[in-house]
Amino acid sequence: MTIPFPRLIDHFSTLAPRYDVVLSDIWGVVHNGVVAFAEACDALIRFRAGGGTVILLTNAPRQSDIVIGFLDRLAVPRAAYDAVVSSGDVARAVIEERRNESVFHIGPERDHPIFTELNVRFAPVASADYVVCSGLYDDTTETPEDYRDLLGEVRQRNLFMVCANPDLVVERGHELIYCAGAIADLYESMGGEVLYTGKPHPPIYEQALKRAAVLRRAAPPLARTLAIGDSVRTDLLGASAFGVDCLFVTAGIHADELGGRETIDHGALAEIFGAAGVLPQAVTRRLAW
Repeated sequence: MTIPFPRLIDHFSTLAPRYDVVLSDIWGVVHNGVVAFAEACDALIRFRAGGGTVILLTNAPRQSDIVIGFLDRLAVPRAAYDAVVSSGDVARAVIEERRNESVFHIGPERDHPIFTELNVRFAPVASADYVVCSGLYDDTTETPEDYRDLLGEVRQRNLFMVCANPDLVVERGHELIYCAGAIADLYESMGGEVLYTGKPHPPIYEQALKRAAVLRRAAPPLARTLAIGDSVRTDLLGASAFGVDCLFVTAGIHADELGGRETIDHGALAEIFGAAGVLPQAVTRRLAW
């Protein structure tokens, strides 16, 4: 599919006046899991100083207060955002609705706070009522293929899966690691039923705009709302499906295929947008005012 090439910008300030609300991805835009990006934080602070509202939107399978604690440890200024909405928040609401059912959890111990105070009954695959996938047990050594046999058992029982992090991969420093979305996609390809609680699916955007409406004391128009992100699959497609513009950041998970973190391969960029069939409002290497 051939589509026009998007506008390239170096400064968010040239685009910002068109919007009242920013729904910004965190990992890959605001930090890389190891260090905060000072220019991005500054840009969001300046946007807020001009009257804008910033909701940080993340596919992290943890509640927003835990995400905020992590942002604090990376020295992301609280002045850079008004609120955080996480995939974990949405997943937790689904788990609460199923409080009378037993759950089999796929994911690391660090994700267990998603179940805190919900009186969840955990069970093995053989007797569980449904599955919550928040990630890999060990994302430093495992791949989704390591889970094929386990997912075969889950599929044999036709268990419903809640995917608490739809990301396929995420950057940790400059290394890409697999996320829950990769396991959920494999399960779906095997015929399993999956509910994805984060981007690019509507529930997380709906919750984010509800928060923005409370903060601004009025529902923000979609035409005055901008999503910022570095993933075609989650950020760009999610924004497009929800009806809001997107500023696409190239120095994130697609950096290697787009020519590196300091340059942009225009041909490669046009190719991934063409394959997706959608176009962002603008493209920037990294978020900076």
